[in-house]
Amino acid sequence: MRLANLRREYRLTGLSRVDLAADPMVQFQNWFEHAAGLRRGGRLRKFLVRFYKLLFRLPRPPAVEVNAATLATANQDGRPAARVVLLKDFDERGFVFFTSYDSRKGHDLAENPRAALVFYWPDQERQVCIEGAVTKIPREESEAYFKTRPRGSRIGAWASRQSEVITDRSVLDERHREFQAKYGDGEIPMPPNWGGYVLSPVRVEFWQGRPGRLHDRFCYSRAPDQRWRVDRLSP
Repeated sequence: MRLANLRREYRLTGLSRVDLAADPMVQFQNWFEHAAGLRRGGRLRKFLVRFYKLLFRLPRPPAVEVNAATLATANQDGRPAARVVLLKDFDERGFVFFTSYDSRKGHDLAENPRAALVFYWPDQERQVCIEGAVTKIPREESEAYFKTRPRGSRIGAWASRQSEVITDRSVLDERHREFQAKYGDGEIPMPPNWGGYVLSPVRVEFWQGRPGRLHDRFCYSRAPDQRWRVDRLSP
């Protein structure tokens, strides 16, 4: 198989300046709800999606986590790292995710508190790229979220020393058994080195696939007066 022959033509729809909300958080919510199936698109868009799938006999895509995003960080020396995280909230502050503060991303953010997030929704032929500063959210907010996690995930947060080298799987399994025995059926507190971050955007780009790779790209950037400026970018 030649990788050069793997390509997809984007045909669903376009994106115009008049389609965009004044605030990128509102625009992100609109697109996120479309990707999650929580918001109905217009009749024309729905028809084009159905027609495109029938024309090319595309199989129904498997269920995906629409809140999955690639988080890119860099340490104080500029060494980059990227991984997929799950978005757990977004509001006027920005985009919230949770992790161990002792993980690689936690160390990166302690040294260089700036990051980027990328969401890609292939079924919508859309991508959102976000850049901004990252700060920890209040501990009480992290604790409130931690209590909503499945019990196994709460035990896992204690058992895993995220990003630390271990000799084999048995080390992790043994620690998991230890914390299961420690907490039994009782309350599981949040680990002191675990919690949430919020990425406050200074730049947000919305990308809509178009035929011939002539995609539509619009970039929101913070002006000195803190208002959002919107520019169309060449694909």
